[in-house]
Amino acid sequence: MTQLDSILDGQPQESVPESGDRDHQEDQEQLLYEEHAARVKAEADASAAQRRFLVASQQMAEYLGQKADDTRVLASEAGSIHSAAAESGAAGAALAPRCSELAASLQAAAVDLDTTAGHFRTECEATKRSLSQANLGDAAGGAMSPKRMREAQDAAREGLEGAGEGGCTGQEEAEEAEEAAPQGKAGAPLSGLTLHDTFRERARYIPLRLDPEERRLLRLLEAALSVSEYTDRVDVLSWRSKSARVHAQVKDICAILCGLVVAQDFRRGQKLIVQRDFAGLATFFQDCFEVGRRHKIMNPEKMRDTYGKLMYMLMDASEPEIQELLEFNCIRPLRTVYTLLEGAGALALLDDPLLDCATAEIHASGVPRHEVQRRIKAKERAREVLARRHRSATLSEDDVLRCLYSISDNNTYLLFNRDPVDKMIGYLEAHFSPKKAEPGASLAIQGGSQGARLTHSHERQYTYVLQSLTLWREISHEMFKLWYMADADMLHPSNYYRLQNTGQGLQRVQAAPGVGRAMHAILARCQRRLGGWVGSSVVHLGDHNVPNALLFIDKYTQVPRILGPLVLVLEALPTLCRDRAVRAYVEAVHGSVAGCRGAVLLDFFRHAFDGSGADNFFDAGSCIDGRLTSAWNWCSKLEKKEYAHVFALAGFTSFDGDFK
Repeated sequence: MTQLDSILDGQPQESVPESGDRDHQEDQEQLLYEEHAARVKAEADASAAQRRFLVASQQMAEYLGQKADDTRVLASEAGSIHSAAAESGAAGAALAPRCSELAASLQAAAVDLDTTAGHFRTECEATKRSLSQANLGDAAGGAMSPKRMREAQDAAREGLEGAGEGGCTGQEEAEEAEEAAPQGKAGAPLSGLTLHDTFRERARYIPLRLDPEERRLLRLLEAALSVSEYTDRVDVLSWRSKSARVHAQVKDICAILCGLVVAQDFRRGQKLIVQRDFAGLATFFQDCFEVGRRHKIMNPEKMRDTYGKLMYMLMDASEPEIQELLEFNCIRPLRTVYTLLEGAGALALLDDPLLDCATAEIHASGVPRHEVQRRIKAKERAREVLARRHRSATLSEDDVLRCLYSISDNNTYLLFNRDPVDKMIGYLEAHFSPKKAEPGASLAIQGGSQGARLTHSHERQYTYVLQSLTLWREISHEMFKLWYMADADMLHPSNYYRLQNTGQGLQRVQAAPGVGRAMHAILARCQRRLGGWVGSSVVHLGDHNVPNALLFIDKYTQVPRILGPLVLVLEALPTLCRDRAVRAYVEAVHGSVAGCRGAVLLDFFRHAFDGSGADNFFDAGSCIDGRLTSAWNWCSKLEKKEYAHVFALAGFTSFDGDFK
């Protein structure tokens, strides 16, 4: 009997000892397990405390740097007052020395602030090095063998596969990526495009559209996952030993695998249950799981109650112990437009000038019907020309069209997820001045007032909101890439996780180096474009706020769920107020349609970006993820706003969608 058979049959592989010996052995195992669990918990607590200290140090360094800049501005103004006082006669001459002393004191204070900020930055670098060298155990909290420990350390140094190559990480990698000049087909620089915007780069992370056979596998997978209770059974703290948890993982994984085969082919499934030859159906299982992962990236609103179970099951199935028992790997790389074209030697399609026309999203709003029809026909002709031009013995016309449809799907995603952010940026720039607040349109917030936890002047809050929206826009633009990186991070066999109560339930806490590098590249690009940064630039990943890459992606898929309904209501206001009764209500409460829109925008730009949503600056505030936390907090209070009835009249129901 193999080890897998013994686990599935619930029979011990070794001979059963005598009763007394068995009790003694169980007591010893329990003591060892409790000691080990206590050690792992202490290590986890120490790591969490160290990460909190790192974030606090980074935030303090950034805060001191900002205060140093503000102090230098005040010193400059004091110098200007000194010059004016010296030229204004006897009264001014008496005031001039004091102004000079004030300017000198402010300059000295700015130097002190810079020095202290430098000390905090040095402490941050030391803490980062310490965290990168730390190894806090394996997936289930068990002891890691020396071989696996060396593998994990090598993976930490080299970075995860598929998450980018090169010797630098974080900010340095971001700067190198941005400085690299993108080259066109003939080697000339691409005018108006950066590297991350070219079709050749985007195609690396655009999943292929599912074909009919793959859709059948998807329905099969969703049905199996919908009745599975994998995470409910496995992710609990009641296991007395690691081996018991591994046995539970194997049983549940095999049950799902058998269910997939039985539903697809009853006779073959019956044979699998008897013979348990899972390796013989490795390709089928890999196809099923890859289709589910690919479908979710293309449709973030789908599989909201099953995708987490799928990824957590595959995380466990990628562990060396489980792979050894199953005798195959459940994970296969995602199929993308780039991999299909590369395999067929047809990457020239991505440099074809017609590709933009063949995949462009056609906007019908405000465009005459005949113009829309003309654009549709031009798009269809471009597709036909590309299909004939790039077909070959290894790439059929249907394959070319499939690639074009996949890129079009990505453009459609951007229309519904990135464009709402662009529209909110447009509203900000159209209704508010970046320098001086107009009467009744001040964005200034005061900590402790109306739930705000930040204190910003109008100019500073305008910049803070613009930076946050720009960052969200870039994240939405790069979402397919971030999701591809998250998939690679979560399923890498050397990237272990640990179960930890984060205050939001029991979570799998796991590093996400690929996503982290991509986020730092996006952040660096935004900072260079906007010329600075207001607030903290800390990105939470692998801590109790954002335990793993899956939850990070889930956070930022909420951006269009927040801004999309808001934009729809703002755009629907003029049409809504054509009704006399509605217009009378709006004018009675807000004065006019424009006044109603301005009230919504003013409240959103002030209190959706005020640092609220938690009781400390580690969980909320001005950090990268804290900005989204504040927006969630604003959403939860919408029903108490004076314009809540306007939202209801416009058809608004909630900021969330269907979970199916």
